[in-house]
Amino acid sequence: MPITIDEVPWDDPVGERLRHDQVRETKQLYDGEDHEEGPKPSVADIDVFLLATDTDTGEVVGCGGLRRLDPATFEIKRMYVVPEWRGRQIGKVLVRALEDAAKERGATRIRLETGDRMPDAMRLYERCGYYRIDRYGYYANCDLSVCYERVLDEDAFSSTSS
Repeated sequence: MPITIDEVPWDDPVGERLRHDQVRETKQLYDGEDHEEGPKPSVADIDVFLLATDTDTGEVVGCGGLRRLDPATFEIKRMYVVPEWRGRQIGKVLVRALEDAAKERGATRIRLETGDRMPDAMRLYERCGYYRIDRYGYYANCDLSVCYERVLDEDAFSSTSS
């Protein structure tokens, strides 16, 4: 199944729909509550926003963005794969594309936060070489948050991206 990755503006209508779906799904996991700490991602602070499209059907099947935390670090935001497309390596393709975009912009590491009720997301990140870290930034005091990091070392990157 061929997937193409395209960079689009944060306010792309298809991207907005996917982000809305991601937020709605997350709220459902947390009994309708929004537990996201800190400022919501926006056009003002998202450096890169990617859409994954199935080339056979033309359907957009996932998205993900990057927000810069410091000169060397980006944070993955609004990573999402449409439920009926999960289990087909789309998440991995998106993560690798986000890593490439971060490296192109001078980053040497990526961080992310996910929820403690999202085991599939945690498995994806761990399979992509991310390791758990202490909660950071706005998530430091949020017991529902699970944080990850991956150093974008050239050798480690090339050995895991194939």
